[in-house]
Amino acid sequence: MDWIHSILDALLRWVESLGYFGIVIGLAIEVIPSEIVLSYGGYLVSDAGGNQISFVGAVIFGTIGAVIQQWILYAIGRFGGRPIFEKYGKYIKIKPKHLDISERWFKQYGAGIVFTARFVPVMRQAISIPAGIAKMNFWLFTLLTLLASVPWSLLFVYIGWKLGDQWEKFNEQAAPYVQPAILIAIGLLIVYVLYKMLRKKGKSV
Repeated sequence: MDWIHSILDALLRWVESLGYFGIVIGLAIEVIPSEIVLSYGGYLVSDAGGNQISFVGAVIFGTIGAVIQQWILYAIGRFGGRPIFEKYGKYIKIKPKHLDISERWFKQYGAGIVFTARFVPVMRQAISIPAGIAKMNFWLFTLLTLLASVPWSLLFVYIGWKLGDQWEKFNEQAAPYVQPAILIAIGLLIVYVLYKMLRKKGKSV
């Protein structure tokens, strides 16, 4: 649809006009998917005639924006609870079924899932909600979110930078990296769960 492309183009131009802060705001409110904002940020790095955005700067501010977005979701979960998302979640593409899954994951795997879920579409936003509702330690939540956001920002900024004018093909280029990242995250989750089980068993002896 032409009107959708027109709106997307206008939003990206707005991000470009604000430079680094455009990347932060674009990710914090995520009107458009983070992958698009980060890949476009990578394109801006490669655009010598545009704003002077460095690769490192785009990754840093992309990471900051991603963390701020999760802070917002965490805060709404902590102070507003699930009813807020059941009523307004559709506006940020979080459905009740996503909440059900994220709550089940959080209860089953604990705080470690906050890191792992960041590599799973939709769930990387949804998992912040049960973390907030459960009043998970804010600084641990921030640390795990930061650790997961850095490679995500790095990947898509790099792809956008390498593709240049062809940055819109970022999905094709990202696929070979995203799947292994998910598998690694799952592996880390398994190690984390085993660690918790062994620790719990040790305490009960």
